[in-house]
Order: sequence, then C-alpha cells, then structure tokens
Amino acid sequence: MNRRRFLWITAVAIGATPAIVRAQGRPRRVGYLSTTSQAADQEVIAALAAGLRERGWVQGANLHVEYRWSSGNVGRLAELARDLLRNDVEVIVAVGTSAAVAARKSTRRIPIVFGNISDPVGSGVVESLSRPGGNATGRANMLDALSGKLVELLREAFPGARRVAVLWNPENEAKKLEFEECSAAARALSLQVRSVEVHTAHELDAGFAAIVNDRPDALLVFIDSSTISRKAAIVAFAAMRRLPAIYQWRDYVHAGGLMSYGPNADYEWRQTALLVDRVLRGASPAELPIERPTRFELAVNLATARALGVEIPQSVMVRAEEVVR
Repeated sequence: MNRRRFLWITAVAIGATPAIVRAQGRPRRVGYLSTTSQAADQEVIAALAAGLRERGWVQGANLHVEYRWSSGNVGRLAELARDLLRNDVEVIVAVGTSAAVAARKSTRRIPIVFGNISDPVGSGVVESLSRPGGNATGRANMLDALSGKLVELLREAFPGARRVAVLWNPENEAKKLEFEECSAAARALSLQVRSVEVHTAHELDAGFAAIVNDRPDALLVFIDSSTISRKAAIVAFAAMRRLPAIYQWRDYVHAGGLMSYGPNADYEWRQTALLVDRVLRGASPAELPIERPTRFELAVNLATARALGVEIPQSVMVRAEEVVR
C-alpha cells in the first residue's frame, strides 16, 4: 500500500472527510459580521469555533475567519459586509437580524448563514422557512413566540408585580413582534407594560432615566445590538435600582442578571456551525431549511436574588436548568 493510500484510509477511519483531508493548502475563508462587539460576542465566538472544530475546521489550520463588529452602530454594517466581500470570504456568518439583512443586501452570490434571528421571513432575509431560496439560511431563535413566557415567569416569580418595563429597540422588526407578544400576555395577566424604547446603545442612559421616573415593579430586556453591547451596564442598573429583571439569554445571568429564559445560546451557535460546514462542503443555502431551537432553558442567579432581597418561588426554581449561587 502506497503512502498516499495509507493516509487516505487513516483519515477516513478517524472521521475526516475529503474536504478536510485536502485542506492542507489555502485555508477556507469565512466572514463573521455582528452588530455588537468582540467582548459581547465571546460566548458566540467560542461556541461557533467549537462547532466548526467538531466538523474538522480549525482556525489557523484549514480555516481563516475574518471578524467584523459594528459595536452597536447598525449603520456601519453595510460597509463592513462589503469589506468582508473584498476579503474574498466564501461564506458570511451573520449574527442577528440587522447583520443578516446587511449581508443579504450586500451580496446575492456569497452564501450567508445567520443566527439569533426571530423572524427571518418577515425581515426579508429568506423567502420561507422550509425553502429559504436565495443565498441565505440559518437558525431562527423563536424569541417572538417566547416573549409571553417571559411575562408569565415574571408574574409567577413576583406575584405582587403590577407594572413591567420592557427595554427594547423598535427599529428592529423582529423586536416589534416580540413586544406585541409580551404585551398580549401582560394584558391576559392584568399587568401593565411600560415601553422603554432605545434605538442605539447610546440611548440606554435615557432609557434608564425613563425607568427610574416610571418606577416599574420589574424589568424585561429584549436582546438587540443596543442592549447586548451594554449588557454589564443594564445588569448593574437593575441591581442598583433593586429591580427584578428577566432576560432572553443566559449570559445576562452569568453577568449578574436575575433570570433568563430562552434558547441555549451555546447549543444554537454550535448548530449554526454545522450549517456553515455544510455550505463550505458545497450545499446550497437555498435548499437548507431554516432550523429552530428545541432547547429552552430557565436560568436563575440566586446570588443576585439575595442581593435584591427577593425569594424565587420553588415552583420556578424546580424548572431552572441552571442556578448560579
């Protein structure tokens, strides 16, 4: 048996594929486009890299990733997307609705794989969930369908709450759906919703002032470039005002937030990496149906609860997949 044949059989035996075996030349180039910042995206980057590594793609070996962040400035996304194209990327990973829309407007040829989008059809990124068409596919996070659940959890955890402030960005089309859902759930529970609208991260201080003036009983935060990029500031504000808050992503709880309910972000981005892998191997995004999460997790930070002087009911605690003590 000649050496080349031996190496081929050995590679197949350990699970490698022809695409990986021949990746000893020029690394494949992937673009990464996000509305937030490198610091805010650390968990996303780690999960995406882990998912790609599981499929044999290693940064610095057979893969090169070009990263671009708009740091909360949605207006920069179009130019950042074009810059990725100038760097000859073969696929763009778009983080969030605004990034996916900007990437889609910038190219109809280079494949796009997105994540963290509530409504990819309504935002115009794809034609349908089952047959996306065009050059984009990815994972929808279904946060619009979960918005009512966040309100229900707040009511169950804090039955005395009557007014809930919702911190959100109305310019994000997906967030409009989420706000409608949470408002409907609040009405059913006789809760008053106070809309606190912030269009950019720079408007958060004004949003904080509005919340202080309105004096709500609880806070609900929708994830968006305007809120993710200042996650620490939002968590600190809720703590300072002794305001029970619930978030859509678990990393807010890791940062000191009280509660979260939503998809497992680590799992979601690992699964997104599998779609990137399929596209790198030649699959057409138009033929890859939009995937949706199957894992939803409740996380509770008991250390924060103690600092706020609140007690989370046992009926809520028994459903928590993660408890930070």
